[in-house]
Amino acid sequence: MSHAQLPLALRFPPDQRLERFVGADEALAGALGAFARGEASGSLYLHGPPGSGKSHLGLALCAEASALGRGVAYLPLAALAGRLREALEGQESAQLLVLDGVDAIAGHADDELALFDVHNRARDRGTLLVYTGSCEPMGLPLALPDLRSRLAQSTRFALGLLDDEGRREVLRRRAQARGLVLDEAVLDWLLARQGRDLRTLGAVLDRLDRASLAHQRRITVPFVRGLLASGEA
Repeated sequence: MSHAQLPLALRFPPDQRLERFVGADEALAGALGAFARGEASGSLYLHGPPGSGKSHLGLALCAEASALGRGVAYLPLAALAGRLREALEGQESAQLLVLDGVDAIAGHADDELALFDVHNRARDRGTLLVYTGSCEPMGLPLALPDLRSRLAQSTRFALGLLDDEGRREVLRRRAQARGLVLDEAVLDWLLARQGRDLRTLGAVLDRLDRASLAHQRRITVPFVRGLLASGEA
């Protein structure tokens, strides 16, 4: 089964949806919606530190556009460094192409040239491009000045790290999507004991969801503490 044939739920993690992203202002939300619906043009560049939600938004855009019947492709560049040109073959027909983690190909001459070429062809074809990176394009250690120039012409948005209240809201939204109720005491316990990395917290929430269903129990602090201590969840 090819990637293009995979069901939406398998292709894009269910937690990665636009409505579950916390911290988007009106301008960013508007731009994301326009790209998902195909009502924009050109390219979008999202930048911020690890944990700021860049990959979440890239996957969420693909999920939203795919649900609307548009052809999409998502390429995690960290996994494709050194062979990007090959990976791009057959993907340029997508109506929305997300290239996640431009930093990963910086310094790879052929990868940079491949990205430059696909940017120019996408513009001619009307393909929408979404890039993510750790910093503004002018700060990337790219060897190809023309690629940096193309990226800098994108509509750019900076993403920041969430504070504890923001992380709390992310957990609430993800729990609600699963039909779970997390009271404030449980949220306090998770944030204090399980760290503040959203990927880790999301994995814990998945485990609690399964355990709660298996035991037919409401999620309370004693229940969470016991499950995590036993390694069952």
